[in-house]
Amino acid sequence: LQSANLPNISQYITANEVNLCLSIQTFQECIHSQSYSYMLDSICSPEQRNDILYQWKTDEHLLKRNEFIGELYNEFVAKQDKQSFLRVCIANFILEGVYFYSGFMFFYNLARNGKMPGSVQEIRYINRDESTHLWLFRNILVELQKEEPELFTPENIQMIRDMMNTGVEQEIAWGHYVIGDEIPGLNKQMVTDYIKYLGNTRFATLGFGNLYEEYAEEPESMKWVKQYSDANMVKTDFFEARPSAYAKSGAIEDDL
Repeated sequence: LQSANLPNISQYITANEVNLCLSIQTFQECIHSQSYSYMLDSICSPEQRNDILYQWKTDEHLLKRNEFIGELYNEFVAKQDKQSFLRVCIANFILEGVYFYSGFMFFYNLARNGKMPGSVQEIRYINRDESTHLWLFRNILVELQKEEPELFTPENIQMIRDMMNTGVEQEIAWGHYVIGDEIPGLNKQMVTDYIKYLGNTRFATLGFGNLYEEYAEEPESMKWVKQYSDANMVKTDFFEARPSAYAKSGAIEDDL
């Protein structure tokens, strides 16, 4: 989905550095797909893997999520105007910043229980990349507000709010469906609280205030996620594993 969509967006970006970032994102999205397939190959037969990869065609929850984002992508390809460009950028912002996070939460819950550390490390790499993609589209939208202020009418800001709310509600529904109250360490309320907090945080970075006033603070029950999702908080022994953070080491300044 992303590898086909991102080149369409880059055609309307004139900043070379942003196009470079979109090219990197396209590459990373392909790597993410391979990573998911690799994990499935480790625990499933090829037939089961294929069934899972194409489950979006028959599972109503997956189909609903895909249709929401996919229709916005198709709208942009069909219309290619400023309004559809705004909407497709918001769709990417939702996809990178809200979707998948109940899945990440599941794997980080495994990590704190000492299970499947290799798979968790793969998810951590994917989560790290998704964070950079999120901030790329956040910055695109912030610059768009400066360059095309007439796009951000009260009606369009409400449209953005409604789109974000739809994305949050769909991710919560998905989390309830796949996690529910059946997995030790997680429950539906935790999913709801965490996804609404994320949605609120993402929306606020666009400069439009809070999406949910009551979720301005990180839920107490989910503060443990950050120690796994934030690459800069994960301590790694260089002799045992490759660190997942993009942050560079600092240098001590002296008179030399």
